[in-house]
Amino acid sequence: MCRWLAYTGTPMLLDNILYKPQHSLIDQSLHSRMGVETTNGDGFGIGWYSPGLETPGIIRDTGPAWNNRNLREIAHHVTSPTFFAHVRASTGTAIQQTNCHPFRVGRWLWMHNGAITDFHRLRRDLSLAIDPALFSRLEGSTDSEVMFLLALSLGLDQEAPAAVARMVGLVEEVGHRHGVEFPMQMTVATTDGHRLWAFRYSSEGRSRSLFYSSRVKSLEELHPDLWWLHDVSPSTRLIVSEPLGDLPDAWHEMPESTYGVVQPGRDELLPFTPLPCDPRESLV
Repeated sequence: MCRWLAYTGTPMLLDNILYKPQHSLIDQSLHSRMGVETTNGDGFGIGWYSPGLETPGIIRDTGPAWNNRNLREIAHHVTSPTFFAHVRASTGTAIQQTNCHPFRVGRWLWMHNGAITDFHRLRRDLSLAIDPALFSRLEGSTDSEVMFLLALSLGLDQEAPAAVARMVGLVEEVGHRHGVEFPMQMTVATTDGHRLWAFRYSSEGRSRSLFYSSRVKSLEELHPDLWWLHDVSPSTRLIVSEPLGDLPDAWHEMPESTYGVVQPGRDELLPFTPLPCDPRESLV
């Protein structure tokens, strides 16, 4: 599978998150502790938002993240209030740039860890359920990209949690029709640059790992010696496939079948349940 992180809050140099933590995402690309595979070297990508620009920038490459000089160079020079980073372990699809995460359409970013079971059997039906206006955006061959375009087809722009719930409902309906008992395995992050949503769900009820960081104020009270905490806003948050270090009480596991939203004001952590979906009812 894969490892990923999502950051939002005080503008931060990418290097501070990607490379500097004890168990950074770059370290996880070689030494994952909680992933299905220890090594995640089948490509990587980062996506970030810059002030005044609605559309995020992305870079993706097919090589491993741990020795990519361009990634290190960019990480030393790019500061962003919201960014995604992903290291890939292929589940069978080709190692190519168009299969690397995060995926982008307009102002939206999307990344995924997990798999649609027996995707090769479900791929045709699911791909044909993508809204025709979006079908030309399908560049690669992964289940993750199909999930993204389905969620967009089903109203991601209008109501992200409901769109993702309808997407999962559709995948499960198609999977069950093809005799797949547990079609969906996912941790997903998506953002429009203003709010960030993260989902943890699997049809079997045994989802891949996902954690979120404690509130900055709580960490300051627990660890007053951490000077860098004074430079970030109370709204700063990280969501990660596995913790970036061993700091006590810094990380909380996201419960099974839940989703969280990080947004101006109050964050939320809510139950996630797939919704029935008729693929003919595109909401684009």
